[in-house]
Amino acid sequence: MMPWREQLETEGFVLLPGLFAAEEVRIAIAEWNEIQHQHAANEAILASENGPAYGARNLLQLWPRVMALARPLCDPLREVLGDRAGVVRVLFFDKPPGHSWALPWHKDYNIAVVEHGVEGTFTKPTTKAGVPHVMAPFSLLTTMLTARVHLDDVTAQNGPLRVIPGSHRFYHTGEDETRAVVAIHCRAGDVLLMRPLLTHASGNSQPDVGCHRRIVHLECATSHLLPDGYRWHQFEPLGEVERIGRNFETVASRAQNE
Repeated sequence: MMPWREQLETEGFVLLPGLFAAEEVRIAIAEWNEIQHQHAANEAILASENGPAYGARNLLQLWPRVMALARPLCDPLREVLGDRAGVVRVLFFDKPPGHSWALPWHKDYNIAVVEHGVEGTFTKPTTKAGVPHVMAPFSLLTTMLTARVHLDDVTAQNGPLRVIPGSHRFYHTGEDETRAVVAIHCRAGDVLLMRPLLTHASGNSQPDVGCHRRIVHLECATSHLLPDGYRWHQFEPLGEVERIGRNFETVASRAQNE
């Protein structure tokens, strides 16, 4: 089997199994359910009319303890991104039973910033849930890393992520080499590391599936610095991630012993 670091660099993704125990996953789901209830009216909670939430933005603000989910990843993140790395954006995705959705093939280009500035290195300014975003260049996106923490088993039935191996080496989908598509099937507690430029898509869950497909999506960068005077909307160093993670592990340990 190819070493995980080699697979990440050559294929653009790698699955790290079993990083979270069942109790840690259960606590994370319970915390998310509470956060979702508290902030149901916030524009950062994405929900269809009269339907359950299918996603959320701005989790670093809505759910600060979400950074605890990055703690088991600190060593791999440092190995790939260096000692000055940090978490810059966290999203949440769900495919609730009876309320699925799909996304076509795409790459992740947008980053969250403090404010829009001069266009050049960064382009296509937008605002998402009150937060300025810009389209980042190849030079930045190739240094970033995304960690997708799975809170549910992912099977062929509940809309798995599909990826094109090696596509992270190209900025536009039209440049991608023809490769066999890989569907990411995994267990709750597994973590997928992927490069933002990895071309990926997501299909609908099957209509009769009665389970969720909940994922916490953490975007990470090599440092707090950005070119052209831009600043990350939020940058949480790995040292802070580890501090919050230790508190989370204490809560999980107490719950397991009760």
